[in-house]
Amino acid sequence: MNPAQEIPATAAPSAFDPITLGPLTLRNRFIKSGANEAMCLDGRPTAALVNHHRELAAGGIGMTTAAYMAVSRIARTLPNQTWMRREILPDLRALTGAVHAEGAAISAQITHGGSFVTGMHARGRLMSASSGINAAGLMKGNILQRKMNESDMAQVTLEFVEAARLAREGGFDAVEIHMGHGYLLNQFISPMSNRRGDDYGGGPENRVRFPARVLAAVRDAVGDDLAVLAKINVADGPSRGATAEDAVVTARALQEAGAHMLVLSGGRNVESTWFMFGSNMNHAEIAKVMRQTGDRVGALMMKVAASSERKVDFRELYFREYSRKIRAAVDMPLAYLGGVKSLDNVETAMGDGFDCVVLARALLRDPDLVEQFRSGGRRESRCDNCNGCVAYIYDPDGTRCVYRGENDPQANRVFAVDWSALKYCD
Repeated sequence: MNPAQEIPATAAPSAFDPITLGPLTLRNRFIKSGANEAMCLDGRPTAALVNHHRELAAGGIGMTTAAYMAVSRIARTLPNQTWMRREILPDLRALTGAVHAEGAAISAQITHGGSFVTGMHARGRLMSASSGINAAGLMKGNILQRKMNESDMAQVTLEFVEAARLAREGGFDAVEIHMGHGYLLNQFISPMSNRRGDDYGGGPENRVRFPARVLAAVRDAVGDDLAVLAKINVADGPSRGATAEDAVVTARALQEAGAHMLVLSGGRNVESTWFMFGSNMNHAEIAKVMRQTGDRVGALMMKVAASSERKVDFRELYFREYSRKIRAAVDMPLAYLGGVKSLDNVETAMGDGFDCVVLARALLRDPDLVEQFRSGGRRESRCDNCNGCVAYIYDPDGTRCVYRGENDPQANRVFAVDWSALKYCD
């Protein structure tokens, strides 16, 4: 064949094209990341949470992610997080129905904190991959953690399965099993937490064994009805943590376990938030919120943390190099996350072979960003990565962009929703 007549390589799909993930087809490839929105009372969604996700759906995304939804009461990390049980099914259906009314899908991010419980005191030692001092729990007196045994693993696996089944009954289209950021399943995957000497410790193949077992059980239980996703770290950040090469092992194991897609994130909540967000935390805003909520000890600890944190300048697509290593190693759907702020960033990620793009801060600033991208009204988010929004996971009113005030025409938008099934509709 004449080189001039060679067939060109297949063009990357557009992020505005539909995509099928197992039993689920999304209208486009934009996903709102699970971002610990708060907006819950007594472990159940409120009207604020329903409005938050409906606004995102109305703004054009393919799927939004409700987070953090604990698989049991002890699995929470903060006292008012949603925890999955049958009595909140009407609330869940109000949430999912509102999102579906705007044409989007919704995923339940189901999670277990393990020893990472930062917002409340727990009785007894919290579970983790290994025993010892629990650095994440010191602020609330959760000083020691215990090593999980086979009975614990069987119980936690069952809790994930039951949470997924409840998500199905509650109208969700997908579940996202959180295996990153220092939560329980990441405590197995990461050598920063896992010091076991048995079949669940040592090399990366062993460390992912229990998380893969959880995913396989969830897939067996609901995989014909819901898309089953997993959120993993592309790396932990610190030199002693899991690397991109470890993440390749994790991705291959989860592909074998039956995941419909992996969401690629990074970093850990205690040791490397700078890596997770690609920039430093807004410690001043966090301390302000903690003082307002009466947590003066927490405010003091944030001030101490700020004095020793590694300084990082934000750059767009900050997980790209790590994520491309995973893209080259597996042939399953992957969602790129990390520093997507513009349509150019989206097109770069799609050109790299990623199947979806995941945004959080940019959508808090501009909930209609996807529609703006589609219509040509905007090519870049107005988010400046100040990270002030992160502070409001500690506020009863929930996560929000600090710039969205009374002069923002979209701020506090309220939809016509049937609240009859929702307990907290104020």
